[in-house]
Amino acid sequence: MYKLIIFDLDGTLLNTSLTIQSVINESLKKFSLPPLTVEQTKKFVGNGARKLVERAVEKEDKELIEKVYADYSQRFANCSNELSFLYDGAAEALQNFRAGGILLAIVTNKPQGATDRVYGDFLANLGFSEVLCQTENTPLKPNPASTLKIMRDLGVKPEECLFVGDGETDVQTAANAGVDCVSVLWGYRSKEQLKSAGARVFAGSFKELENLVLNG
Repeated sequence: MYKLIIFDLDGTLLNTSLTIQSVINESLKKFSLPPLTVEQTKKFVGNGARKLVERAVEKEDKELIEKVYADYSQRFANCSNELSFLYDGAAEALQNFRAGGILLAIVTNKPQGATDRVYGDFLANLGFSEVLCQTENTPLKPNPASTLKIMRDLGVKPEECLFVGDGETDVQTAANAGVDCVSVLWGYRSKEQLKSAGARVFAGSFKELENLVLNG
């Protein structure tokens, strides 16, 4: 039985793709760059805001990338989350995990300001013990530093921890931290993409995730 589940955020707990698309397109428009589709946005996220901007700009122009990144970061930290939403079954599953005595945490490559806002809007009352995100002093996933820190903070051994995410970086983070992983199929990556990253266990819904964790 797991004592701790560490969740990714975007594409796992929350569908934020329309919010990210809206904000990045505002920044791209400011610098006369072509907008992203929602599918491009989903494809480009997962490795932090700077990598998203680099992929969106599609030019070997460091000065331009820095300008777009600065603009995007400011907009994203202060944006409305009206286009974002919890995935179906998320709140109920989190409550059931907590009722079963399982600790909950989040590790995300989302920047601090944006994480704080979206966490406050959707997740603050759902019982998470710790939330770690992108800061100047926090290595991004797949570096396992944040995952290992949470386990130390909460007194949980690797074999007692499960990492749940929708992306390749989540699979790699779990492997680097020596913990089990469940890859969810409602997020921003296909099953084939996740398999190619090493994923072996999948959940197609939060109810299926519950069954894997509580009854598996």
